[in-house]
Amino acid sequence: MTTIEVLEKRAIFMAAVCGQTYDQFTNSDGTFVVPANYTVRDTIEAKSIIHAWERFGFVLESPQEIIIAFRGTISTTNWISDMIASQKNFKYVKDACLTHRGFTDIYSSARSHIISALAKLSANKTLYITGHSLGAALATLCVVDVAANTSFRSPFLFTFGSPRVGDPAFAKAFSKYVRNSYRAANLFDVVTHAPPTVYKLPKREKRYYYSHVPTLSSQYFQNGSFGGNHIISSYFAELAKLHPKFTEQLRSANPGFCPDVETKTQE
Repeated sequence: MTTIEVLEKRAIFMAAVCGQTYDQFTNSDGTFVVPANYTVRDTIEAKSIIHAWERFGFVLESPQEIIIAFRGTISTTNWISDMIASQKNFKYVKDACLTHRGFTDIYSSARSHIISALAKLSANKTLYITGHSLGAALATLCVVDVAANTSFRSPFLFTFGSPRVGDPAFAKAFSKYVRNSYRAANLFDVVTHAPPTVYKLPKREKRYYYSHVPTLSSQYFQNGSFGGNHIISSYFAELAKLHPKFTEQLRSANPGFCPDVETKTQE
């Protein structure tokens, strides 16, 4: 199997993991489908703009690996946080760089718990960090922090429909700390084009500069709506076309784990 095939199959699996972060949030008891051979080690909770604690993902562990997964936007307060596109210093690395204020505030509220949860797990295992939409932004912040400040020096990042997260200096710092990154972005997904490369607050002269982090895996699907072009089930469906046999095996081994490709509700 080629390196590209390994990455693509891992991306399919991670997209399914991301789908479960939405179920975790919407189910009143926080339950979701855990893939075979994995165990839930922790629940990630974070504060949105009104300081309400919400479930934002989970930590899974198998005999060989650990997965940290973040969900995307699903509540009004999350949307408000998405729109706070001014920047602040990313204080978790020595490099001088700026990141999106809304994303960074959410991540910072969960940060100490995430780092503590990782400290209880074996650094000899492969660590994967993943997320969709807002969750992709949180995963991007997390992977840099983890690589710089924990024993997990070589984490893998898989994101889907990620917005830009920080300035060019942050993108440079990202490349310094994170050597394994797969950023799936649909050309027709407007979220992947936000914030703009130059962002200016209304009635203010201050400008903020944004750059995407590597490594881009371009997707091209047009499903006729903002949601259809962005939701995790659309990303999963597109990636699944690359390896249909693998995807079917994944479905069969884990009933209810893979996203329903007909679902068009998450944005």
